[in-house]
Amino acid sequence: MKAKILLNLIIVFILIFSQIPVLAYEEENSNDEEALSIIESLEASSTVSNEPDVNSTHIVAIDRNTERILYEKSAFDKTPMASTTKILTAIIAIESCKMDDLVHISSKAAHTSGSTLSITTDDKMKMEDLLYGLMLRSGNDCAVAIAEHIGGSVDNFSNIMNNKIKELGLNSSNFITPHGLDHPDHYTTAYELALITNYALKNETFLKIVSTKETTICNRNKTNF
Repeated sequence: MKAKILLNLIIVFILIFSQIPVLAYEEENSNDEEALSIIESLEASSTVSNEPDVNSTHIVAIDRNTERILYEKSAFDKTPMASTTKILTAIIAIESCKMDDLVHISSKAAHTSGSTLSITTDDKMKMEDLLYGLMLRSGNDCAVAIAEHIGGSVDNFSNIMNNKIKELGLNSSNFITPHGLDHPDHYTTAYELALITNYALKNETFLKIVSTKETTICNRNKTNF
């Protein structure tokens, strides 16, 4: 079947070692030339050998409506998912909180390593702004702040994350952190990450946030980030 027929249905998930870039493409609403190029490359390579020419370790392409697998490569192997962890963090926050909830930033959140929004101890921020920082800047500090606000601690929030994936019927994932920094017991599979993301994309607030290219984030102590 030609890839163009499936453009409105396919999410392509590519897991490269500990990083899992996510591509979602919809023909009517997207001008993303890079996404189209990837889809066309897969189509072109499949006409030659029926096997996409990719170097990624774990891949799955699913029909978003039926969740039927269209193509997979090691899609059921457990692997670290790095910052794509934040997809689950975000959807739990959206389902648990009001977007204007005010979040107090702890020292633990402010001193989280890796990619951050550079929030500081005792900042006060709306949940909506933290979600933009989480998804647009991949803010690990935002992830911890969200986790502490909802669960009281990162450990408690990880229990909420694991309860959520059980609710979704997933059995090959385990979440320890809200941001995805390396941990031996923090893992998922390409297939289950596809299902988590497909679930999240059905939420209008999540879709709005991840579709945003640029925004200004404010708090009560600073003008903006």
